[in-house]
Amino acid sequence: MSSIPSLLETMLKLRDQDTGCPWDIEQTFESLSNCMVEEAYEVVDAISRKDYENLKEELGDVLLQVIFHSQIANELGLFNFEEVTKTLNQKLIRRHPHVFSGALKP
Repeated sequence: MSSIPSLLETMLKLRDQDTGCPWDIEQTFESLSNCMVEEAYEVVDAISRKDYENLKEELGDVLLQVIFHSQIANELGLFNFEEVTKTLNQKLIRRHPHVFSGALKP
C-alpha cells in the first residue's frame, strides 16, 4: 500500500467508534486547533535550527493534522482528504497561469 492511502487507513482505524483510540475519537476541529498551530511553530523552529531530520518529522506532524481534520470533516459529511488535495491542486494551477496557461482544469 502506498504511503498516503496507508496513512488515511490508519486514521480511519484510530477514529473507529468501536475499536479506535478513545483520545482520537473524542477530538474535534476545535480541540485540535492548538495542535495545528503548535506543529507549524515546530516546523519553523526545525528550519531555523537547520535540523532537517527533525523537519521531516515535524512536517509529518503537520500532515497528521491535515489528515485528522479531513477525517473529522468526512465524518461530518463536509469534505474529505481527496477534496482537500484536489482543491489545493486547482489553487496551485490557478495561481500560476504563467506555468499552466495551457493546462486543462483538473
